[in-house]
Amino acid sequence: MPMTRQITKALGLRRSTPLPWAAIMAGGAAGLALVAAIRRKRSRRYDLRGRVAVVTGGSRGLGFLVAEELARAGCRVVICARDPRELALARDQLSPYTDVLAVTCDVSNPGDVERMLSRAVTRFGGIDLLVNNAAIIQVGPLEATTLQDFQRALDINFWGTVHATLGVLPQMRRQGDGRIVNIASIGGKVAVPHLLPYDCAKFAVVGFSEGLRAEVARHGISVTTVVPGLMRTGGEKFARFKTAGDARWFSVATRLPLLTVSARRAARMIVAAARHRRGEVVIGLPAKLLKLLHDLFPAATLRTLDVSNRLLPRAKPV
Repeated sequence: MPMTRQITKALGLRRSTPLPWAAIMAGGAAGLALVAAIRRKRSRRYDLRGRVAVVTGGSRGLGFLVAEELARAGCRVVICARDPRELALARDQLSPYTDVLAVTCDVSNPGDVERMLSRAVTRFGGIDLLVNNAAIIQVGPLEATTLQDFQRALDINFWGTVHATLGVLPQMRRQGDGRIVNIASIGGKVAVPHLLPYDCAKFAVVGFSEGLRAEVARHGISVTTVVPGLMRTGGEKFARFKTAGDARWFSVATRLPLLTVSARRAARMIVAAARHRRGEVVIGLPAKLLKLLHDLFPAATLRTLDVSNRLLPRAKPV
């Protein structure tokens, strides 16, 4: 049967209907079908109820808020951090929503991570979702930065991510499903002055996360790279400042509404990205603009960063 007759018959049109109108109506019908298919796909949300989620660095800041969002959604939650008092407080705050396991753990230590994951599996039977959030941030000019600063940033921000990820992958492969969320930073896409150890570690996280996604997709495991800009988390209280001037500008910058994003909003976006298996999510308009400018005009972006670096303080180390 000629294509024209197939279209007119499928749409219930008379043979005398002009071909252009038949084609337009056929295109419209196909478009509606596509929209309906997309809506059906989006409606099949990943049900978090009963899932087991591990959040590193989950005792405060963004990590705690992500854990809280997961708990509210019905996940059983495992949080880990180095400070047992902060962990106990976080556990008490999360307990009204779900079953919580809090484990003291230094993610830079593979033995600590192995024991933490083993306790999670013993308690809940398995792990469905891992959020690699634990990180430290050091702020200061290169001349006030030591080799140990670079090593410590990589140990926690990068190797902590690797240790936890490699720890959960065997089980996720066996069950043919799993979700891994790696919290990177806009500093892992564009190297920001006075944050060089942090930038290096987060660049490594981005590379690991993107490569990992390609490697494990065939096992039913999704990997999401999260690229937040500055967030209002109160994290400036825990940053390590090399100069008094850096402490001042960083503390001000992390409180400006137009430059930063709410940590609560960021946590919701992260959980949504995990639900929908998104490959990458960039959080905050300033971060999106900086990434776009760097992608389109890398040389101009680097010149701008050079200028901004000249404006940053050069005070003596604290």
